[in-house]
Amino acid sequence: MTDSPASPAPLADPHLVYDPLAGDGPKDVVILGSTGSIGTQAIDLVLRNPDRFRVTALSAHGGRVALLAEQAHRLRVRTVAVAREDVVPDLREALTALYGPGEPLPEILAGPDAAAQVAASDCHTVLNGITGSIGLAPTLAALEAGRTLALANKESLIVGGPLVKALAKPGQIIPVDSEHAALFQSLAAGTRADVRKLVVTASGGPFRGRTKADLAHVTVEDALAHPTWAMGPVITINSATLVNKGLEVIEAHLLYDIPFDRIEVVVHPQSYVHSMVEFTDGSTIAQATPPDMRGPIAIGLGWPERVPDAAPAFDWSKASTWEFFPLDNEAFPSVNLARHVGELAGTAPAVFNAANEECVEAFRGGLLPFNGIMETVTRVVEEHGTPRTGTSLTVPDVLEAETWARVRARELTAQKATAEARA
Repeated sequence: MTDSPASPAPLADPHLVYDPLAGDGPKDVVILGSTGSIGTQAIDLVLRNPDRFRVTALSAHGGRVALLAEQAHRLRVRTVAVAREDVVPDLREALTALYGPGEPLPEILAGPDAAAQVAASDCHTVLNGITGSIGLAPTLAALEAGRTLALANKESLIVGGPLVKALAKPGQIIPVDSEHAALFQSLAAGTRADVRKLVVTASGGPFRGRTKADLAHVTVEDALAHPTWAMGPVITINSATLVNKGLEVIEAHLLYDIPFDRIEVVVHPQSYVHSMVEFTDGSTIAQATPPDMRGPIAIGLGWPERVPDAAPAFDWSKASTWEFFPLDNEAFPSVNLARHVGELAGTAPAVFNAANEECVEAFRGGLLPFNGIMETVTRVVEEHGTPRTGTSLTVPDVLEAETWARVRARELTAQKATAEARA
């Protein structure tokens, strides 16, 4: 199995190191989404490794002002950015209370473009830990500014894949999702031409083993009871529907330029093996650690070097059982639908992602049953039809497609609720 000379280079390649600002001393890092799960764990890693990393700027949405101010003070950053302009007075007050008399406060940027501004600021690496497609603009800003991008914001790649691919230089993106960090490390064991398939693992979520009929009446509380990971509500419900795995299949295709028919999903309840690469000689290389995001974050910030003791290791003196099961595509149709929109490309993945976000909120609000999430998303994707694609694709095209998908998903949800009320 060989690649043709015209085959495009993958976005993420462990054999290539994009390091235009290499030098002695700690790497300057910007953390986007600093008050979220990825951001707080990244800061923990930085504080334990001051000889390797130095944070120059932070960004957050603005819902946890006290924590953001504490982070800024502890890290002594130059700039703090918030998306919500209305919290600037509270942020300045919180910073003033922490800094000493006469000690200069960090610069404060505010507004919807603030994260993109700090993503383009003077640094070595930008860690994009923002949740949602609002992470696209900062992703593009970091790439255009020539920064190494440690990418935990899968949505920016899903909705803006062609835009990201047009900007990224070889080796410029290091994936931080646990599955893609695992593939990234496993791919280092061979050449691109040696790869037969990528195997993305899924925990199976809280509903592993249930049929589609079993899922008809599950509750929000049921869907939020993830067996191995502690995550936010949207990501947790995406894990329950396996939409997250569908998004990761699209992401794997974009990052590693492997065709969709060579990307497989397998259910692994223990979440120890984060993903695998099967090579043409029959060998399968797996990356395994206990479930902990600090390991992938360390890969994103430190590559090509590893950060000692970044995350816990296995205790091999204790017995354990690792299981693998095939995916039930009838009960969980989201992965095949994601493959479909990934193959359509263009604005189709943006429509899929936006419609899903709306349907998840409708499910949480009691407006849709669990199975109604994917039924509605499927209909929105079908109605979208032929996506806008090609080199002419723009950010406004993506935003317009997302807006249409959100409106249509809400309309279909309301129609379903009205019809059920009349029944």
